[in-house]
Amino acid sequence: MPRRERVMRMSVEQPLWRALAGYRVLTMVYAIGLFLTSYDMFVRPWVAIGYYAVLFVWTLATLRRVAGAAQCTRRFLAVDLALALTGILLTPVAVSHARIVSGGPTLPSIWTAGSVLAFALKGGWRWAALASTPVAVANVVQRGAPSRDTVHAVLLVWIASVAIGYVVEVARASERTLARALEIEAATRERERLARDIHDGVLQVLAMVQRRGAVIGGEAAELGRLAGEQEVALRTLVSGGLLPVSRVSEDAADGAFVRVVEEPDDDVPVDLRTLLAPYAGARVSFAEPGAPVPLPPAAARELAAAVGAALDNVRGHAGVDARAWILVEDEPDEIVVTVRDDGPGIPEGRLAQAAGEGRLGVAQSIRGRLRDLGGSAELISVPGQGTEVELKVPKGAERARGKAEKR
Repeated sequence: MPRRERVMRMSVEQPLWRALAGYRVLTMVYAIGLFLTSYDMFVRPWVAIGYYAVLFVWTLATLRRVAGAAQCTRRFLAVDLALALTGILLTPVAVSHARIVSGGPTLPSIWTAGSVLAFALKGGWRWAALASTPVAVANVVQRGAPSRDTVHAVLLVWIASVAIGYVVEVARASERTLARALEIEAATRERERLARDIHDGVLQVLAMVQRRGAVIGGEAAELGRLAGEQEVALRTLVSGGLLPVSRVSEDAADGAFVRVVEEPDDDVPVDLRTLLAPYAGARVSFAEPGAPVPLPPAAARELAAAVGAALDNVRGHAGVDARAWILVEDEPDEIVVTVRDDGPGIPEGRLAQAAGEGRLGVAQSIRGRLRDLGGSAELISVPGQGTEVELKVPKGAERARGKAEKR
């Protein structure tokens, strides 16, 4: 049965948007109710009636706008805040001065807080602080002078909106973390499923080919040997789980999305172990740290290529029956990769002779690569005791692209 991608929408802030929509409706009804119960204190009630008519239509017509961050655009927020500020500044025109001095509510009353909270949900605490400032100024202007009640109300709105904006930012960060955890879990389950399928199919077939080839002999024996090497390499990859770390998809306005695993970007460090693990085989052992060994992509690829060149030398000069070992060490300041074999070793002067003959495998494929990375390559060979190549790369090394192109 074909597998299909499943996309899960995650949004811990969506309930806050629904609560805001309900808050706007309730506070609009509350503001109109205050007007009806204190109608006698309005010197120009027709001003208030006109404003409340606009407020009623606007609140109900924009319910879809405050249903989520995607619909709640900056232009909408600006118009919404302007409507609240207009109601505050129209208060001295509509009501008596005595009502204002006594600390009576403005025309929009606590509906204004909903407009500020929309800024907080959309852009976090910074947007909330930005929206609270004109509200504070408008309240002081309509009152005529700062008063205890005005300052108290302004501070309450400012602190509440900033706090909610901060909570929203924390919720979004937690949302991304949760999405990443779920994606890693999904990738792990998929890797385990593939490992079971490979074990039940490919690995068993390769093992059978190896056994049958050894029994038949001749060219079949060589085919069996190659099948055995591929079996070991594939088993190492499957059991080690050396797969690129999954990356969480970008969070959208309405929440994060968990999608398929993606390859790392060119500027994202890669795990060196994932590049060296394929070299493991029936006659090549691979020893690695238990934790990832991160390197810049260019440096990791060049170091892996140098290891491959060293193994080519083992096969070419030590014979197909020689064994080799790859050891990766993650030191505090550098990465050390050692390639050792049990071949006959390199006779004294052989490397200089090869360079003179124009064979630059060691000089360029190994030492040249490490030199460009700012590292070093040291060869230690004792006749009859094999050869050891020690590759050292400083952490954070980047191979200059321009230098590579000019060579």
